[in-house]
Amino acid sequence: MSTLGLATDAMAAAIRMGTPLLLATLGEIYAERSGVLNLGVEGMMLTGALAGFVVALWTGNPWLGLLAGALGGGLMSLIHAFLSITLRANQVVSGLALTMFGLGLAGVLGRSFVGVRIPQKFGSIFPELGSIPVMGPLLGGNAMVYLSIALTILLWFILFKTRVGISIRAVGENPAAADALGVNVYRIRYVCVFVGGILAGMGGAFLPLGTPLSWTENMTAGLGWIAIALTIFAMWRPGRAIAGSYLFGAMLWLAYRFQPYFASNILNMTPYLLTIIVLLLGTRETLRRKVGAPSALCIPYRRGER
Repeated sequence: MSTLGLATDAMAAAIRMGTPLLLATLGEIYAERSGVLNLGVEGMMLTGALAGFVVALWTGNPWLGLLAGALGGGLMSLIHAFLSITLRANQVVSGLALTMFGLGLAGVLGRSFVGVRIPQKFGSIFPELGSIPVMGPLLGGNAMVYLSIALTILLWFILFKTRVGISIRAVGENPAAADALGVNVYRIRYVCVFVGGILAGMGGAFLPLGTPLSWTENMTAGLGWIAIALTIFAMWRPGRAIAGSYLFGAMLWLAYRFQPYFASNILNMTPYLLTIIVLLLGTRETLRRKVGAPSALCIPYRRGER
């Protein structure tokens, strides 16, 4: 294989492996922009993966599986929304509980599906684009890649170019001021957390439906935590999430591709070590201000309080 062909295959693999990360990161960006930290991304992705796999297995239609995965992740997110927004519980504890619940649920219900394969994966919605040099092999083979890029553009436009986006950012920065201007803080936060769950569920559903076409235990393998770190890495901006997701996708591909040539698991550890570093840096208050973290992130809102 030529050098160009090898580079093209590597980039295509990075994009494919980065797509579930991109979807989950977009969802977390919206949740955190509204002021709600959701550490349950891993659990929502696993729930979406299981729901998507089971429905696709029963129906033979991966798009119905994707819809089921989105609904599964969305319903899981409502648990976190109720606890953290309505009951004003600690968002960190609630998110961690959601992750543990998702891990346990997928582990128990998915045990009987281990090794089972589904008949069909996502095809290309624009097969003629596959003949375009370089770009064709990168984007022409999987419809979910197109969908994720389109969603990135749409969510960026909504967040920064519409009145709805202004309301979301206002709620995340100063919910009391937004409430005084007539913005329903609770509704905005519920919707954003739900959207985050839908996108995380879609990202999870892509894992069994995109390439492997089979179910394995703990299929997400920490991708939800990487998505949370990517939210900080992207500075809470959908456009920057693409670059970060594909970068981490490339690292995951490299770890998989070169694993046979290394006696240790250093390459496998690299994406997760960077995730820990990003999360640690993201907890520093001075750095959070510099990179544009929402001021009201993790702070429950009660009307009449500042």
